[in-house]
Amino acid sequence: MVDSGVTEAVLRAKLIEQLGATHVEIEDMSGGCGQAFSAIIVSSQFEKKTTLARHRLVNSALKAEVAAIHAWTPKCYTPEQWEQQRQSGTQAVAPGKDTTGEVVTGTTA
Repeated sequence: MVDSGVTEAVLRAKLIEQLGATHVEIEDMSGGCGQAFSAIIVSSQFEKKTTLARHRLVNSALKAEVAAIHAWTPKCYTPEQWEQQRQSGTQAVAPGKDTTGEVVTGTTA
């Protein structure tokens, strides 16, 4: 088993520090070896940014960590978007917790 040294706690702490994230859910999808993570990240820094710009911001903040792991799947929300989901009862879950059959670019189904 390969251990990347990247943990849920390391990712969470860095996202809070670098992006001022107000809510972070990280799930290790690799069975504990730290090679694949999915995440929900809520930050006001995502305001007025496209999904791609949000992902670039996150990947920039986690540059060393993303380079050390095999797979990283973030879902990024503004505090307002997150609150709307909470109120409507349609809160997202970390991508690995609820599969929709969606195929991520660069992978095979």
